[in-house]
Amino acid sequence: MKKLKVIIVFIILSLIIAFVYLVFAPTPTFSDKTKLFVIAEGKNNKEEVVNLLTDKGIVRFGWAFELLGNQFNLWNKLKPGKYEVKRNENLLAIVRMLRNNKQVQVKLVINKFRTKEEFAKLIGKSFSTDSASALSFFSNNDSLSQLDIDSNNIASIIIPNTYSFYWGTPLRKLLGRLKSESDDFWEKDNRLEKAKAMGFKPKEIIALASIVEEETNMESDKGKIASVYINRYHKGMNLGADPTVKFALKDFSLKRILFQHLNVSSPFNTYKNKGLPPGPICTPSVNTIDAVLNAPTTSYLYFVAKPDFSGYSNFSSNFTEHSIYAKQYQQALNIYLAKKQSQ
Repeated sequence: MKKLKVIIVFIILSLIIAFVYLVFAPTPTFSDKTKLFVIAEGKNNKEEVVNLLTDKGIVRFGWAFELLGNQFNLWNKLKPGKYEVKRNENLLAIVRMLRNNKQVQVKLVINKFRTKEEFAKLIGKSFSTDSASALSFFSNNDSLSQLDIDSNNIASIIIPNTYSFYWGTPLRKLLGRLKSESDDFWEKDNRLEKAKAMGFKPKEIIALASIVEEETNMESDKGKIASVYINRYHKGMNLGADPTVKFALKDFSLKRILFQHLNVSSPFNTYKNKGLPPGPICTPSVNTIDAVLNAPTTSYLYFVAKPDFSGYSNFSSNFTEHSIYAKQYQQALNIYLAKKQSQ
């Protein structure tokens, strides 16, 4: 009898030691330094999470993870999200991370995009919201009105940058954060005062900057191109910006804007409609926004690419001079295209 008790005690102690080892020993079996995993909405029940982590090699023994989770009341506190586990993490640390909802943050890198469809795809790649749901939200003016935007000018509150969010951040909260960052941007460097002095609101400056962004990559030309459109605007002329026609047609591959393109019916077509387009045609860079805000005072009303294809433009204050420059560029372009076709 005494021998049996000793055996039972030995077995119990062995099980305790084994369990303690499983709890504190490094458990992941993957080779990378870290591994990300997502617990999706509606997939945070005990069985599915245990299977997820064992299948990914994050825990070796699902039963031990489940048992430890029971002790820490994990299953009532576990939330959907994106998490990260280190290669040398132990079971206890993983359970605590999940119980305390210590999610990894997602980097939303916003450079240049043109349409809300592109933005929706970007959201769908990085967050729990899929691109179709994001596009539906971006197309619903009732959803956007609380942020003082509509489906045409979402980009007016987005300053290109890198932002950190949680994977499950709701779209309304995500856009609210982007708007807050945009408000902070306009409060800096006298940007609000500069826009007001020019007779524009921040949204209008963004719309102008988006046109300039699409017109040139040459930093030294951006301010002068901005001055052309500012002068046209204040004179009551049509802006006549080719990039707005491309945007209206949703054809950004166009190399030449022909007369047939100018008839497209769209509020974004600045050949047919006076004033600024109803929203930006892309997300302009900070440099371009500041180039518009600091645009020089000129008498320019026209510009056209230089015939040397340097990327720079010739600027004119009257149509006669502009016609000469335009003809030079057209002749050079025809020669270039002819040579390219003959090769």
